[in-house]
Amino acid sequence: MTGTPTTATRDLTRPSAAERPQRNGVIIAASVAAGVLLAVLWSYEFVDSVIGDSVASGILGHDAKATAISGTAAGLVFAFVSGLAGTFTACNIAMLASIGPLGAASSANGDRLRLLLRPVGYLTLGMVAVAAVYGFVGVLLGDRLPQLSTDTAGGVPVRIIQSSVVFGVIGLALIYLGLAAIRTVPDVFADRPVARVITLGALIGGFLIGRPYPLFNKLFHWAVDSGNPLYGSAAFVLQSLGNIVVVTALFALLIMLTRGRFISWLAADVRRSMVISGALLIALGVFTVVYWDVRVPSIFGFGWFPTMFYND
Repeated sequence: MTGTPTTATRDLTRPSAAERPQRNGVIIAASVAAGVLLAVLWSYEFVDSVIGDSVASGILGHDAKATAISGTAAGLVFAFVSGLAGTFTACNIAMLASIGPLGAASSANGDRLRLLLRPVGYLTLGMVAVAAVYGFVGVLLGDRLPQLSTDTAGGVPVRIIQSSVVFGVIGLALIYLGLAAIRTVPDVFADRPVARVITLGALIGGFLIGRPYPLFNKLFHWAVDSGNPLYGSAAFVLQSLGNIVVVTALFALLIMLTRGRFISWLAADVRRSMVISGALLIALGVFTVVYWDVRVPSIFGFGWFPTMFYND
């Protein structure tokens, strides 16, 4: 018999067209709530100083903040180490949203090394392109960049204003990509998971354009003082590579522990891959916007945002 499938013959494991908007609404609401909650609970003192400074000082063997960078080799080492140390800072944590898209961009077939290297390579491509260009241009512009300025506007450091603008735009881009992943808005990357990952890499590289992290600020000043834009380009690339070491390790761990079945599990159900990618992108995009464009301005008296007792 031909005709419209009946309830008995329809695959009940997949949501119907009528059910999909309702399920998407739940996914969006939960992701937004998670992003806002993370922005409320976030302790920049803990991630910047307790984790970031301690990790950098421990690896370098000296006080990462107080010790001057002595030479090109030391500067490049500092770039990678400070990038690794800054993994969990508010100006970099959104890169964890790439875990879902990395899995979607991988191949369901092949050995474990290929499952890892293929998507991570695409992510790195997008990231390195932006980081290299900004490092080169940043050295040429030097102190003309708000990011390196000590000036204030309305009581707010202009470097923080640059951070709020840059991370606000990146956060909105992540939210859009998340909504597109669950087909709530038009998806320019439909059936193009590789392009999605390259774009995410470019957004991660763009974190450097707004980053106010003290160790990165120190690196940026060193690069400008060197007067060599190639040093700036190399240093920024190494900083970005340090930023994704943890997310690469987590992705590798998922592949190794599941013997590649994680990728097969994602590939077996397109909807499952969409939901995981979308939820991560929306949640961390919301966190980025709320943290940098609501919480940070409130610190300087613009608006209000709840403050946890440990952030006083």
